[in-house]
Amino acid sequence: MNERLQEMRRATRDGDHHKHRSNAPVDVQKECDEKDLSWPRRTALLTRLMCEAQDVVIIPGEKILFTRTTKDVPMVYSPEDWEKMTAGRQLHELGPINNICANWGMVLEGGLNGRKAIAEANLAKMKDDPKAVEFLECAIDTMDAVIELAGRYAAAAREQGQDDLADMMEHVPANRPRSFHEALQLVRLCHSVLWLSGHYHCGWGRFDQYAWPFLKADLDSGKLDADSAEELLCEFFISLNRDSDLYPGIQQGDNGQSMMLGGMKRDGSDAVNELTWMCLRAARDINMIDPKINLRITGETDIKLLELGSELTRKALGFPQYSNDDVVIDGLVKHGYELEDARDYSVAACWEYLVPGKAMDVVNIGACSFPAAANEGIMAGLAAQDDFDGILERVAKNIDEQVAARVARCRALLLPPAPYYSSLMDDCLERGSDLCEGAKYNNFGVHGACSANAVDALAAVKKFVFADESVDRGELVNALMKNYEGYEQLREKLFNDGPKVGNNDDAADDMLKWLFDSFADACEKQNDLDGHWKYVRPGTGSAMYYVWLATGHEDMREPVVGATADGRREGDYFSSSLAPAPGVKVRGPISVLQSYGKIDYNRVCNGGPITMELSDAVFADEESIHKVAMLVRTFAQQGCQQLQLNTLNVETLHKAKADPEKYKNLIVRVWGWSGYFCELEPEYQNHVIKRHMYGVV
Repeated sequence: MNERLQEMRRATRDGDHHKHRSNAPVDVQKECDEKDLSWPRRTALLTRLMCEAQDVVIIPGEKILFTRTTKDVPMVYSPEDWEKMTAGRQLHELGPINNICANWGMVLEGGLNGRKAIAEANLAKMKDDPKAVEFLECAIDTMDAVIELAGRYAAAAREQGQDDLADMMEHVPANRPRSFHEALQLVRLCHSVLWLSGHYHCGWGRFDQYAWPFLKADLDSGKLDADSAEELLCEFFISLNRDSDLYPGIQQGDNGQSMMLGGMKRDGSDAVNELTWMCLRAARDINMIDPKINLRITGETDIKLLELGSELTRKALGFPQYSNDDVVIDGLVKHGYELEDARDYSVAACWEYLVPGKAMDVVNIGACSFPAAANEGIMAGLAAQDDFDGILERVAKNIDEQVAARVARCRALLLPPAPYYSSLMDDCLERGSDLCEGAKYNNFGVHGACSANAVDALAAVKKFVFADESVDRGELVNALMKNYEGYEQLREKLFNDGPKVGNNDDAADDMLKWLFDSFADACEKQNDLDGHWKYVRPGTGSAMYYVWLATGHEDMREPVVGATADGRREGDYFSSSLAPAPGVKVRGPISVLQSYGKIDYNRVCNGGPITMELSDAVFADEESIHKVAMLVRTFAQQGCQQLQLNTLNVETLHKAKADPEKYKNLIVRVWGWSGYFCELEPEYQNHVIKRHMYGVV
């Protein structure tokens, strides 16, 4: 990076732009109540007033404009009215539409004026449909508000004598960009207004596909050379970190700014292009938490591309996260996605798969607690003198009940109107209806949380209680009830000598496959819910539940799980997504991939990565980078679905806890996202420190 970008990165990380923020609230409710506006019109007014409330800030030297100056997004209803409106209904997370991705390619193709033209044409055609008229008028007003915001930036740039920036802001986002620079500016502003409108976890989709035509045209014409294009891209990436402290999430950094690269095109041909490589280099060079890079690969992906990805991993950012096209696409097709759409997949906030512009999938309606199912099945089954098959029947029944309960809550799901977001999605303006009412794909996703601990517990019971009869069932029940107090020898036997996920041991891995098959069975029983929501998609991720299920959380409905039969004590953390249980002995990274390659991902398609921590000593030289790249290729060749690698130095993490100011730029992968280690709550810091670390030989 040149000095200009280095200074921009420093200023962004230090929060220099915070001085432009205002504490003055934006009062939307007053005007809404005075005019007795409907919910869609209130939502549209929110977008307009938030755009109007932004002070124009042009930081000297910057080429990608927009600095958010309002901190909070207000409610459009009073708390009392909101409580009445939502009585008896289930909200998704915080309420607003989130965890989806716009069709940024479509928006770029015609600009907001192109989208407005469609809305205006249909407004005339649908004039006798009051609901459609209201939606289209709201959508048009939100797009006008964004264009007017850009116009204020253009006027300020003109006053400052920056005619090039003024010309750009007069042209985009209203019109189709004339350059790569304008394409970056359009998506930066339009994406920022999603957050201003109250939406969150707003994805970036397949950036190297929709931005490539603009870059290619500039390179071909000589308007840009590769170095100047990459400089623009780096600035764009830096700009995405500017407001991340204002974006809601479980922890700071959990903001869903995920970007997908590579893979295949809708026709099945190779989608990797020069921008794919450029994005990996830019993310490596700026070394910040956003955007969170995802890379689609197969077992035949160019090893040089995987080596570049491994160079990015060496920076300890926790990305790229890899997805295996050979597995993911088939799984989506099996769950009702058309083949061309499945080939066009991206991720939502963390790892859950969706199709940009076409999906109103609610990819996280909660977790199925595998440790709870296993623990209850084991405790009740042992007490009732069940054989092992009887215990498994109890576990499967518990999983059925958990999934049914999660889905039952969401049968009354209340999704707010989203006129601005709908304007950026396929077919909404064409159809005259909000994306909540008729997106092409409407599916639920459920997390299958903390599988390794559940599998290890079941495998231990099968081996020690039933196979070799070396553990008395009553003694085990008592040990679990007493959190192993007075049973330390038994605990060590279960923890150290039982079959473990991650060792390519069929005794554990057969149980792993059975667990996820049972989970898939439970989800399939809930499909075709009510004619609108179609599939319940099981996934393999644990998100924050690896902490919550162990220690509890005020927002959690799932039970806290006590001591478990894998030798884990009450309060100890569970495994994160697909990873061996914390502290267990495993042979190495290849055996972990072999274990998780046995899952039937056609049935478990919601996503959830194999998570590995690599010692920073792994990345000593180019040969080591090549070995990491080969590990990633092995992941795909083993038939696994998703992989995330993190780079750790435990000594550095301990130092960061002791002296956070000195290590404020230290980044780690938390679950499906990366954050600054010193900004995490202690329980998440502690879990990161205790994770497995592997070498690569």
